[in-house]
Amino acid sequence: MTKAVSIEQQGSVVDAPFLKELVKIWRAQDTNGAWEAKSDLDLLEPYILDKEKRRALPVVGDPDPDTLWRLELFFNAVALSIERVTGVMITPMLKLHHEGFGRVVLIGGRLVAVNKQLRDVHRFGFVNLAKLVREGDKYVWEGIDLIRKFPDVANY
Repeated sequence: MTKAVSIEQQGSVVDAPFLKELVKIWRAQDTNGAWEAKSDLDLLEPYILDKEKRRALPVVGDPDPDTLWRLELFFNAVALSIERVTGVMITPMLKLHHEGFGRVVLIGGRLVAVNKQLRDVHRFGFVNLAKLVREGDKYVWEGIDLIRKFPDVANY
């Protein structure tokens, strides 16, 4: 069972490098300045699906455009985080069926640095910010480790 994150913990979690990258990507999408007054936590709030929010979602359903956009921005943040550490340009590729299943791959050179099978995308979200950071970091380090293991393929 996952505990709720206290306000003090939220402050330290928001300082996580992955979340900083995710917030930068969100802010870059705001070309008209509509979100300037929003805090970082407000921007990240749509990623949080506690038990009540998850229960309100249907078990089977088509993902809405906002959910697809959040998914795309999440993996863009993973890609940019990997790039910052390795210097290898990472390209995210998302192939998704309208019913919410598919795959996302992050490619560096000829190397598939991250390969994630997706399902139930309409329910994409995390119990709390700490879980969001852990999942993001997991993909980031998976990509970094593979690039370090196969640098010739990643730099091809």
